[in-house]
Amino acid sequence: MSSDLFAVRSALFLPASNPRAIERARASAADLVILDLEDAVKPADKDAARDAAAEAVGDDWPMPVAIRINGSGSEWHSLDIDAVARSRCAFAVLPRAASAHLVREVREAIAKPLLTMIETAVGVLAAAEIAKESAALIAGTNDLSADLRLPATGGRAALQTALQMIVLAARAADIPVFDGVFNRFTDLEGLAAECEEGRRLGFDGKSLIHPDQIEPCNRAFAPAAEEVERARQLVERFGGGAERFRDEMIERMHVEAARRLLVRAGEA
Repeated sequence: MSSDLFAVRSALFLPASNPRAIERARASAADLVILDLEDAVKPADKDAARDAAAEAVGDDWPMPVAIRINGSGSEWHSLDIDAVARSRCAFAVLPRAASAHLVREVREAIAKPLLTMIETAVGVLAAAEIAKESAALIAGTNDLSADLRLPATGGRAALQTALQMIVLAARAADIPVFDGVFNRFTDLEGLAAECEEGRRLGFDGKSLIHPDQIEPCNRAFAPAAEEVERARQLVERFGGGAERFRDEMIERMHVEAARRLLVRAGEA
């Protein structure tokens, strides 16, 4: 299943306790929808949200649907695991992963591919091992910023090392990796800029908190027409070994990258 996730550009989080948000997400252009039982749901609504999520994924969706469970230290964790294991969701999402052992336990209990959130300093340092037990990694940038005690006005510069470590862990395990959310959901220009930055860092897509963010995110993480044309020509003209293509030297690794881009563009 993890290979299917490489095509995901936009992963939309929404509270499973909000029926209107669920219906809006179902009709959206998100590549992945994540019904949240954790941070987006008040303690008093946890049980109802769990039931609503399980019921919602029983219907047909035009995109894969995941359910984010509550963390291992919470009173709802085991109840969430049981409900998700019985549900028809394609994936589960585990927040605040701290060890590969925990991820493996949850994955085996749920018996579904697990998208694992790296949201703490401990998680970042364990990311390489966590990735081996995961179908994908998600950078939980809000919690990570808080755990690193970064100032709220500091921007993302101080997160660069942590973000690159998360990407490195995913690439070493050959699984997809998704950037964290952009909180100012009405600032679509700011979102687009952060998507472009995330793509340059190596992320495959981005997690989102509002449907209005989907279109700019999908556009940013989709290959541009000129990139697709270049990749097509590079693959067609490659004869093996090191050779000249346009004004640069290419070899097999460049062809492999071009083929991945064409797959992402839906041309292979």
